[in-house]
Amino acid sequence: QVQFVESGGGLVQPGGSLRLSCVASGNISSIFAMGWYRQPPGKPRELAAAIRLGGRTNYPAATKGRFTISRDNEKNTLSLQMDNLKPEDTGVYYCNVVGADSASTWGQGTRVTVSS
Repeated sequence: QVQFVESGGGLVQPGGSLRLSCVASGNISSIFAMGWYRQPPGKPRELAAAIRLGGRTNYPAATKGRFTISRDNEKNTLSLQMDNLKPEDTGVYYCNVVGADSASTWGQGTRVTVSS
């Protein structure tokens, strides 16, 4: 089973930007859809962005227009560019296959804190 290691989180002021990176332990070129998930403090994990093999992306209303997801199937990496960050974007961010649930294998994630 492919495992993921996330990085790039940190503390940023509202309106700032961060770029998250995810490295997979195996080949992701056969994974149809991958995504970035986030878990705000005290809330369940939610999908923040998704990307299909062909490059089609999908974002929930909360991140659309501010987040940009990309994937590199040759390097087995997934990235998330986050702009105009808001305090409500605070949480731990994970990458995984779209459809992953609590029974799936999750990395340690990377913590994003948006605060002045």
